[in-house]
Amino acid sequence: MTSSLIRGRPRRATAHIRVRLAHAVLGAVAGVGWLVLPVMTVTTQDPVPATPGGTVASAAAPQQDGTSTADLVLPLVAGGAAVALAGYGWLRRTRRARTRTTPGVVPAAPPAPTAADFDRQARTALVTADDCVRTSGEELSFVRQRFARPDIEVFAHALRAAETELSAACAIWRRYEQGVPRDPAARRQALVGVIGRCAEAGRRLDSEAAELDLLRGLEGPGLGEALEAAEGRFRELAGRTVTAQETLAALHERYARSAVEPVTGYVEQAKDRLVFATARLNEARQAADRDDGDLAARQLRAAEGAVAQAGVLISGVDRLASQLRAAAGLLPAALTGAEAELAAARRGGGSKPLPYGELHARLTHADTVLATVRDEMTSGPYDPLDALYRMTRAVERLENGHAGVLSAAALLVARGSVAGAEEFIGVHRGAVGPEARVRLAEAVRDLSAGDVAGADRAARESRDRAEQDVRSHGTPYTAAATAAPGVPGAVLGGLLLAEDEDGGPPACYGGPETRGRRRLPPP
Repeated sequence: MTSSLIRGRPRRATAHIRVRLAHAVLGAVAGVGWLVLPVMTVTTQDPVPATPGGTVASAAAPQQDGTSTADLVLPLVAGGAAVALAGYGWLRRTRRARTRTTPGVVPAAPPAPTAADFDRQARTALVTADDCVRTSGEELSFVRQRFARPDIEVFAHALRAAETELSAACAIWRRYEQGVPRDPAARRQALVGVIGRCAEAGRRLDSEAAELDLLRGLEGPGLGEALEAAEGRFRELAGRTVTAQETLAALHERYARSAVEPVTGYVEQAKDRLVFATARLNEARQAADRDDGDLAARQLRAAEGAVAQAGVLISGVDRLASQLRAAAGLLPAALTGAEAELAAARRGGGSKPLPYGELHARLTHADTVLATVRDEMTSGPYDPLDALYRMTRAVERLENGHAGVLSAAALLVARGSVAGAEEFIGVHRGAVGPEARVRLAEAVRDLSAGDVAGADRAARESRDRAEQDVRSHGTPYTAAATAAPGVPGAVLGGLLLAEDEDGGPPACYGGPETRGRRRLPPP
């Protein structure tokens, strides 16, 4: 079998080397011939008789006795030149063989990306696309506040299209995580599909970014109206923050600690975002007074993002309070419905009969859960949402196909889990990786498809993974926080793109190519 190294060497290059080697050998032979020739001729008798007497005869006499200096120097020069040429050719061949990557072949292209390369690209693409969609939604909320629906429909349509592409990318990635497909080539193609879907989501947003800037006119007459709208929402949220703090204190008094834990710290984070927004709105006003439209637009956009996230955090407290009240009101009826389900299971009325031993174990577990919930309701502060969650899961394991009040309870719990994960990821997206985002997208799909149990599980996994990411990320930009309060929270929330020491430019409506377009030129 022919060696791969030999197969890779071009024939013309091999023939060229052979010709040069032959030339070097011939040169060496010629040089040796020149050296030997004088020795062969020095002993031969001169056929011409010596001329007697005279000046001419005496001058020629020494040449007739041996070899002249020229006869020896010329062959030596020729031989040395031949040896030098041969050595030079050998050195060039050796140096070329050492420096090129493949013997005889100059590489035409870089190596192909590996599966690990595609995996890293897909992860980055998912995070970037999700950030772009969330940022675009935040800015679009301010645009809706100022303009009529027909004016903004094209931007809303682009956002919906980007959300669809992102959802498809998340679905492909989720199957990839689960080992589908199994063939390595197909798995690589799946990653290419994720990257392509994310790129298309960004492209749809990028294509409308310039038109959105024209509509808003932040560098011109539209700046004043935009500032007034942002300041109006800021004042509203400042008032709601006080109310949310009071609501949170009331929740702590009425319910167990676990009931309030999903929104613990939300009021403090909302205040931090509003502090950041205050500074940016003031700077935007000052820049507008100086007719510095670029700086004013940059500061305004950062303030809008902070105000939007403060609204998410405060609304999260209100949402949880409402759901806890609903769960507490639904719990007695849910207990009655659960007891009816257990009685039906004991009679063997389930749609999927279980073996006796397994059915007995599940019934025993469900009885324990129901008894524990009754004790919690009568003994003191408890977590009504968690109680509904445990009850519905226990009855679900009986596989009776429960309906009615238990279905309503399960839907209430699932919606709360999805909303909580959505809020947390949205205001901490600067630190959250792709896994939590993909699980949240799965939860949203399951909830839309009616898979309430699946939606609840996926949302809880999403929230858990997002919290792990935030804990691992820590607090960035501590130095910048001294000079500009709120910057670490703004970076953590993805409001600033974290490209500079001051946190970078604000994130705007658009895809990867345009979302950071409001960066200022270097001084």
